[in-house]
Amino acid sequence: MTGFNTKLVHGEPQNDNNTGAVNVPVYNSSTYIYPSVDAKVKYDYARSGNPTRNYLEEQVAQLENGYRGFAFSSGSAAIHAVLAIFKPGDHLIIGKEIYGGTFRIINEFFKRWQIEFTAVDTQNLDEIRQAIKPNTKAVYFESFTNPLLHVTSVAGVSKVAKANNLLTIVDNTFLSPYLQRPLDLGADIVIHSATKYLSGHSDVIAGIAVAKDKDIADKIYFNQNAIGSTLSPEDSNLVRRGIQTLSVRMDRHLSNAKKIVEFLQSRPEIIKIYYPGIAGSKDHEIAAKEADGFGGIVSFELADGLDSTKFVEGTKLIQLAVSLGAVESLIELPYKMTHAELSPEEQLKAGITHQLVRLSVGIEDVNDLIDDLAQSLDRL
Repeated sequence: MTGFNTKLVHGEPQNDNNTGAVNVPVYNSSTYIYPSVDAKVKYDYARSGNPTRNYLEEQVAQLENGYRGFAFSSGSAAIHAVLAIFKPGDHLIIGKEIYGGTFRIINEFFKRWQIEFTAVDTQNLDEIRQAIKPNTKAVYFESFTNPLLHVTSVAGVSKVAKANNLLTIVDNTFLSPYLQRPLDLGADIVIHSATKYLSGHSDVIAGIAVAKDKDIADKIYFNQNAIGSTLSPEDSNLVRRGIQTLSVRMDRHLSNAKKIVEFLQSRPEIIKIYYPGIAGSKDHEIAAKEADGFGGIVSFELADGLDSTKFVEGTKLIQLAVSLGAVESLIELPYKMTHAELSPEEQLKAGITHQLVRLSVGIEDVNDLIDDLAQSLDRL
């Protein structure tokens, strides 16, 4: 079994039932029988291991070409478990553009542990080199940033990190393993909010982390088991089911996003579009080299004087909501919604203006999506 699309449909058999079911059952048991007191059992308590969750974890490890995968109760829980492998006094270099929830975890939680963080432009490898200290342990960044879609070279950062004995940790939520596999490019840990493209239906909250080697995997497993932020069997099954259609969904996301970008380029109300699929930028150059597509998220700036709130509230098919990566299209204002944790000064520093709109392109008929955007723009 070597084809990526085959791996999406068929994970590793758990060999734990005799029914012939084509899908792994949902095991709701919280505990498991020991055949004897001294027996060495694979499963003893569901927090430590569950066959349904284990299926998903083995599958994502296979998709990412990693040593071991872990399924968490949310993307934030996955980020927490990964960052918790570090100790007080350690220093991490992070991308200056990160998800608002990650910003909150770092600044309102891990800094209390006396873990140091330095934010840099990870597109600039010299900035990373200059930020390295004797106590630096890792570089953490998003392959495609949220919401401006700036693209960092995973291979480039990994090369710098390895030369300095640092770990490379990549949040690859915006691409999924269908479009990029960071471990193949030199990263040590890849993280996903599985709520997004992996599950793809806005019906489950989940997180994934995959480690490249046993030493890192053992540390993440300790945190997962000790803290207990594991994904439930029912939700593990929903993510498993979503993964089966990842490639066909992503192909439609990509096709629709491309046509919507072309439409936005024709509208005078739009003064700037953030999308790595547009040629002529550093983002496009890196993405074209290291990814198999440009994703389904499009961000853009409305012209000054136009009412951005009226625009996002004026769409009828495209729904006003946070999150992304699902079959339905979603639109939002980052400064008021996904990145509200940042102060106004921090938002402007990150390039998040009041005119910035983020659109998660779904898999609907693209002509309907374009008509919806057009009617809302026409009303401004």
